[in-house]
Amino acid sequence: MAITVVGSIAIDNIETPFNKVSNVLGGSVSFFSLAACFLTEVRIIGVVGSDFSQNYFEVFKKKSIDISQIKIKEGKTFHWEGKYDYNLSDPKTLNTELGVFSDFQPIIPENFKNDILFLANIDPDIQLNILKQMNSSRLIVLDTMNFWIESKKEKLLKVIENADIFIINSSEARLLTNQASVFSAAKSILNLGPKTLIIKRGECGAAMFTGNKFFIVPAYPLEDIKDPTGAGDSFAGGFLGYIDNTGDISFENFKKALVFGNIMASYTVEDFSVNKLLNISLNDLRNRFNKFKEITHFENIYNEIIK
Repeated sequence: MAITVVGSIAIDNIETPFNKVSNVLGGSVSFFSLAACFLTEVRIIGVVGSDFSQNYFEVFKKKSIDISQIKIKEGKTFHWEGKYDYNLSDPKTLNTELGVFSDFQPIIPENFKNDILFLANIDPDIQLNILKQMNSSRLIVLDTMNFWIESKKEKLLKVIENADIFIINSSEARLLTNQASVFSAAKSILNLGPKTLIIKRGECGAAMFTGNKFFIVPAYPLEDIKDPTGAGDSFAGGFLGYIDNTGDISFENFKKALVFGNIMASYTVEDFSVNKLLNISLNDLRNRFNKFKEITHFENIYNEIIK
């Protein structure tokens, strides 16, 4: 089938202890779509300014991503500038210029309305407007961030109530629920309405909760991390791309999708911007997936212990 993603397309300036880059492709939509497109068709709904490089449009086109609903408006593309310290966790925002994104009002085409829908990190008012336009999306998947939790919590709760899958990081989960424990926070969030909750835990991996079940995977071990920007969106792209490719929405298949999301995020952080996602193949993904299975599988050890 296909996935429709709605969110930001940005031009970023990023500084880490290892390097500094300027005017590189960023935004939640960019990372998500370039991760998901390995396994399924992706359709973007977004807006860019008249300064947006044709080269970046070509990046999407070469990956067969549908960009027919990226609107070009007179003005500047959304711009973010951030700086990371050595722990490479939450960046310090040095500058944000919304540009044409400030009055973004997406319209969902009729032939997109039954897709899996990924609502990337954008204003909850916009997310609610999008939900009103959908027909019977196969899955509604939501992301958010601290800013919206703090500034528009009531609106955000309405969006969460309508989400099939809610993806959030551990600090955001604690902020949303005022719970210190990830497990307590997960229980509180599931009571808000989503059928499945995924909590991203950075270098500790990810945890998935649904009903009375949960599943935890570690992060893929890496020797070289250059830029964590977009890792969460790449994770979501890999996760949903796997689900859409298999057409299986069982909890057991979600486990495999969670691992695939981790794999996509692990590639993203190995280079700046979307560079790594543009230079890997399906065979690379298969090899890392198999390696991940090898380093986490312990059934035989378990059987020996309980004899």
